[in-house]
Amino acid sequence: MTTTELADLYRAYLACLNARDWGALDRHVHPEVTHNARPLGLAGYRRMLEQDVAAIPDLHFDLRLLICEPPHVAAMLHFDCTPRGELFGMAVNGRRVRFGENVFYEYRDGLILNVHSVIDKAALAAQL
Repeated sequence: MTTTELADLYRAYLACLNARDWGALDRHVHPEVTHNARPLGLAGYRRMLEQDVAAIPDLHFDLRLLICEPPHVAAMLHFDCTPRGELFGMAVNGRRVRFGENVFYEYRDGLILNVHSVIDKAALAAQL
């Protein structure tokens, strides 16, 4: 897979997330996907994303930086949203917040197999 093909796959994955097209998630995510070294499988990964959207109805994955070195992707995502209740153990309660996520992916057979995510919780806490 070329760098360009991998970048296109990743952008299509983000479009799937932003469209809430959970039925198409299997076109982007491996059945044995892990998240931060936790084996979730496709069903568990989908549940995690659905829970994120339930907690943050206006969640939008805004890609700010993308680096591809097959089979790996590194991305910097930005969020500008209004979570309900708590987010990462902090009482947000519908306030508008902005924060980032640095996330690293490993692809296998054109699908996301491993995800390693680091959320900028300090930026979130500073706004609260």
